[in-house]
Amino acid sequence: MIKYVFLFIAFTFVANGQFEKKSFMGVDGKALPYQILYPKDYKPGKKYPLLVVLHGAGERGDDNEAQMKYGKNVFLDSLNRINFPAIVIFPQCPKDSYWSSVKINRSTVPTSFIFDYSAPINWPLQAVIDLVKSIKHDKNRTYIMGLSMGGMGTMEAVSRNPKMFAAASPICGGADLTYVAQYAKRVPLWVHHGDVDIVVPVRHSRELVKAIQDQGVDVKYSEYPGVNHNSWDNAFKQPDLLSWIFSHRK
Repeated sequence: MIKYVFLFIAFTFVANGQFEKKSFMGVDGKALPYQILYPKDYKPGKKYPLLVVLHGAGERGDDNEAQMKYGKNVFLDSLNRINFPAIVIFPQCPKDSYWSSVKINRSTVPTSFIFDYSAPINWPLQAVIDLVKSIKHDKNRTYIMGLSMGGMGTMEAVSRNPKMFAAASPICGGADLTYVAQYAKRVPLWVHHGDVDIVVPVRHSRELVKAIQDQGVDVKYSEYPGVNHNSWDNAFKQPDLLSWIFSHRK
């Protein structure tokens, strides 16, 4: 009886076409808020692709709402829901943490970022990885993207779990280039950055792209002329963004 009640709720929710608020309990007992969108006409038992979207530093918190500020309308678009049936997750990082293992010096202009994945992974990013593993989906079609801090988290997640993701798209982020060889030939990337970004220097994306090219791999790179830190506006407007992401499989 409980099983049928659950299925009824799931189908009712999917018909509404909205994200659902949930919380994931990590192995350390810390709760990670997240919102999840199921495919249109979701069928329990069918395995769908899964896409994680990591927000920026300004959307940190515990309200399970702020992380939806950028990008959610792309996935709620009626045509996108028909053309790209997938499970979409927007987790939220707490204010006292960060998706990526990075040292930040805000006294410099632009801000200085030093990435170091030899440091222990921050618990919110580990919780995201564990959350993805816990959700039934097509494991050959797991994707991740993120903006700013989320772009940095995207690259750390790929660096630490190169066998997990079929494709990734970091927006105005950066990475510890020490680990490029582990994923360059395995995970296709579409990198985005504004060329006048005064928050996260564009050199981080340029250096990432070059490091991948040095591995003999083509990488898709969109650098937006005259665009500051809000390059996610341009990235989310790319007409082939979702088709590019979902075209890949492991």
